[in-house]
Amino acid sequence: MTITTNLESDLEATSETPPSALKEETSSVAPKTTMTVEEIHHLLPHRYPFALVDKIIEYIPEKLAVGVKNVTFNEPHFQGHFPGRSLMPGVLIIEAMAQVGGIVLTQLPWLEVGLFVFAGIDKVKFRRPVVPGDQLIMTVELIAVRQKRFGKMQGKATVDGQLVCQAEMMFSIVD
Repeated sequence: MTITTNLESDLEATSETPPSALKEETSSVAPKTTMTVEEIHHLLPHRYPFALVDKIIEYIPEKLAVGVKNVTFNEPHFQGHFPGRSLMPGVLIIEAMAQVGGIVLTQLPWLEVGLFVFAGIDKVKFRRPVVPGDQLIMTVELIAVRQKRFGKMQGKATVDGQLVCQAEMMFSIVD
């Protein structure tokens, strides 16, 4: 999982207004609490087939984000995982949670500019399979940031209110 925090330079090439600029223009308005897939693409570098967050349904700056992944049968990993019994790979569930965490990290105004990458994972538990047709709801909460270069987050994923996966994830900025 990689996350870029240099949003403004990425958007200059596409001549679109970054969310931070919009925030400055509408400072009297409450912070945005939801995001479309287009807005997510402005914050995260992931693209098909590795963009695993369809929308953000709740965002609390510097605290947490709740994202949605609509699991569909036509995703490439289902061809081989497993023929006749499609299951979303656990590593992709974790990756999807990490991308939701990236929404929180990319918008921390006091972090260094750079590329965030997955640095570690602890306390992972898978509780039930995720299959095509499921809607994965991922809640990722910021636990700590150290030296403005390392982040730790707690994530959980549910389907129909049932816990699917939980994990602690660590991130680092690479130069």
